[in-house]
Amino acid sequence: QVQLVESGGGLVQAGGSLRLSCADSGRAFSEYSMGWFRQTPGKEREFVGSISWSTRSTKYADFVKGRFTISRDDAKSTVYLQMNDLTPEDTAVYYCAARYRSFMNYNYWGKGILVTVSS
Repeated sequence: QVQLVESGGGLVQAGGSLRLSCADSGRAFSEYSMGWFRQTPGKEREFVGSISWSTRSTKYADFVKGRFTISRDDAKSTVYLQMNDLTPEDTAVYYCAARYRSFMNYNYWGKGILVTVSS
């Protein structure tokens, strides 16, 4: 069973950086592709980026524009989202999610963590 817990959120000034972590308490983390999503009030949840389970290839939303980096440490069953050059528009609740290998849908979600970027 996959259980995801995000950490590392908080308040940061514009131009600053944060690193989010998402730890999985399950035993097969290395077989899951991991994604990061975010949501602001009144908007649908949007894709931020992902990292595959096997090749560790990454994909990012256009708005990331080279500012964010996703990485994973399978030994620690943790995926990271390094966010640099943050803007107030990045303020959102960030969620990590897992999907088994190359399955299409993310079946497991964390509860989310708030990131607030002040101007």
